[in-house]
Amino acid sequence: MNSLILVLLSIIGYVLAYRIYGRYLGKRIFEISTGHLMPAHEFEDGVDFVPSKKNIIFGHHFTTIAGLGPIVGPAIGIIWGWLPAFLWIFLGSIFMGAVHDFSTMIVSARNKGISIGELTGKLISPSTGFAFQFIMQFLLFIVLSVFAMIVSTLFIMYPESVIPVWAQIPIAIWLGNRLKKGKDGFLWSLLSVLIMYGTIIIGVYFPVHIPASTENAVIVWWCIILFIYVFIASTLPVQTLLQPRDYINSLQLIIAMGLMFAGIVVAHPAISAPAVNHEAFSHGSGVPSMMPALFIIIACGAISGFHSLASSGTTIKQVDKEQDTMFIGFGGMLTESFLAVLVLMAIAGGLGMGIFNSDHVLLKGEAAFRNYYSDWNMLGSIKANLDAFITGTSNLFNAIGIPPRFGKSMIAVFIVSFAGTTLDSAARIQRLSLQEIFRDKEGKVRKPINNRYVATLFIVLAAAAMSFLKPGGKGALLLWPLFGSLNQLLAGLALGVVTIYLFLKKKNIIYTVIPMGFILIVTLWAMVENLLKFIKAKEILLSGLSLVILLLTGWLIIGGIISYFKNRKI
Repeated sequence: MNSLILVLLSIIGYVLAYRIYGRYLGKRIFEISTGHLMPAHEFEDGVDFVPSKKNIIFGHHFTTIAGLGPIVGPAIGIIWGWLPAFLWIFLGSIFMGAVHDFSTMIVSARNKGISIGELTGKLISPSTGFAFQFIMQFLLFIVLSVFAMIVSTLFIMYPESVIPVWAQIPIAIWLGNRLKKGKDGFLWSLLSVLIMYGTIIIGVYFPVHIPASTENAVIVWWCIILFIYVFIASTLPVQTLLQPRDYINSLQLIIAMGLMFAGIVVAHPAISAPAVNHEAFSHGSGVPSMMPALFIIIACGAISGFHSLASSGTTIKQVDKEQDTMFIGFGGMLTESFLAVLVLMAIAGGLGMGIFNSDHVLLKGEAAFRNYYSDWNMLGSIKANLDAFITGTSNLFNAIGIPPRFGKSMIAVFIVSFAGTTLDSAARIQRLSLQEIFRDKEGKVRKPINNRYVATLFIVLAAAAMSFLKPGGKGALLLWPLFGSLNQLLAGLALGVVTIYLFLKKKNIIYTVIPMGFILIVTLWAMVENLLKFIKAKEILLSGLSLVILLLTGWLIIGGIISYFKNRKI
């Protein structure tokens, strides 16, 4: 199979899915119209609720939901073979992920821009709302703490990325000021990206290292710097830093995707990875069973619960018109899925173009793939997860004349930038969710959580405390084994809330109830397996938290069923 054929087929499929399935859902099921007052206008405050152009919000939403997910997930999931990974990414994104992202955005828009957690309390019951909010807060807490460590580690792995990543901040603030003054958005955005690429060249020649005695000490210093940055960035008005920085990053990603596609067109490498990796299915291989692991590991490229938090947490508070939600929500998810397909092809095809192993022997074809995927334990670190992608992409870039040294630096900056975007977007989403929890009956947020600085400080300090429980800022890794299934659990529960909304509106619920059922089944399957594994290993903390989350999930599901039958009689 040639990688170019698969990429072209996926492009055609995504375009048709958007124009046919997406538009059908928007017009017939959710009845998008110009008659709905958007939260960005109703509650405009110049900080979180700010009506903006759809291309700007697309950039913000895209970079918020993308992060490392559509890279790391396929980079691990391909161990079962490129075919099952591709089918889950392609079909999952169309019939599950895009529906999930778009529908949660629409439902939030029609309920004053509240988060999916508070919406649960409104549509089902207050108690289930608190249960959902607890799961949300727990997931975001893990994201904030772990991603600080991940970004710090990436700065050590790719010191050439430090200057361009931090240079994005003044560039973004400058771009934001230009856009506020009504300047030509495309022209100034293009100039900003060109400046940023100029800093990449500087970074190659001037890599930045923090002088410290150990790697753990360097990570701690980077974590402290990042937590300070997160506090500042997530309390600033969105149009000052968040929007323009994310817009620059989205353009950076689109350029990177364009270059990857160009490399595939020029090189059109044959897929050297096996369609189905039979060795991964053999007994004693060490690779976990594909069911349900594949559907948990590959999340963001297909469906991810974090997306519903972004859709209802920050994105919808900036959308100008309801029609824009189709492009931002449905289109954003399909674009992210296409990124996951390109990642898959960079590994499945790009690696086969040639790599040098640790003994400096040139490997090509399936031998190059096996160099990374002969052992499940090799995929246990950040470096191992990313190295196959970076090497394969560098080969594709080299095919169109970009030297490997600069190609790897471009990809490194792209990876670190998106990880950083997830970091401060998660902090803002968590702060807004926390303020919803402390809202009284009159709708006012109780003091002192009503103050965005106080609420954000509480969140950042809690995440920092968790990070520093272990040396090297790795405290949150204690909770990381819960993240994958917890993330997918949120996706299933969010689709459940949308299903209740559609049922109350007397709309056909089949488009959300089928993906909801599938993702809940595989997620609960994975969670039960994890719980048994934690109990066997005598992991008391993880066992207790897993049990609590399963009980809360049962509470939410039962509450949804009761709400369904109660309203069915009306």
